[in-house]
Amino acid sequence: MIVPSQISLGFQPGDVVVVTGAGRGIGRSTAINGAAIGLAVAAWDIDADFVRETVSTIEAAGGRAVAVTADATNSDQVEAGLTASAKLGPLRYLVNNAGPPSSLDLGFDEALAMSVGSMHKVAAAWLRRGHEENAALVNVASVAGNIIGTAPDWYPAAKAAIMGWTRHMAAYRSDDVRTNSVAPGMTDTRRLEGFKESEIGQRALGRIPLGRMATPDEISWAILFLLSPLASYINGVLLTVDGGWTITQ
Repeated sequence: MIVPSQISLGFQPGDVVVVTGAGRGIGRSTAINGAAIGLAVAAWDIDADFVRETVSTIEAAGGRAVAVTADATNSDQVEAGLTASAKLGPLRYLVNNAGPPSSLDLGFDEALAMSVGSMHKVAAAWLRRGHEENAALVNVASVAGNIIGTAPDWYPAAKAAIMGWTRHMAAYRSDDVRTNSVAPGMTDTRRLEGFKESEIGQRALGRIPLGRMATPDEISWAILFLLSPLASYINGVLLTVDGGWTITQ
């Protein structure tokens, strides 16, 4: 995406954002677009090759970034990742995007620990290091957690839990951080590759008023807005970005 040079969303040039799951999809777009508007990006992913490619794209465009290979469910790797990220400067912003795809065959308890538990782990470690003034956090949930029922059972449960925890953070940790969540609808990423051509995919697309999936860039701009100083009085909300899908259910 080409970003007009005057766009900043109120961020100060060089402010640092940690983006988990930045190797592909929504996380990758958030990292690249964040860098394009002047943020220094600590791009995290469990896949070293993908996250290095994200950082190479940022650096080729003149941005500042560091690649962090980390499993967000592993406390030691999270701490090491934060240490590596801090080389860019104080860690003012966090985008909690990493999480398992619904296609994985996971047990219920394990899946919730990997989904919302990992986000809690990263945020808690981030806050323990001392919060920056006007710090902000955005958690990436899903319409599967607020309106749409999906399979497997753990997936909508985990996405609903993300928003429940977001509300807790907004109510009880607002002295430390402003916390919101984004709920994407169907988004054209590798996780849904081939889905729109399937029978069930065509039925779902037929109920989206805008008639198509979102692009990862479209989700990323919603994330960056909620993270930004322009959203300074927005706290504890779930921003649904779904082309109107949920209003037709």
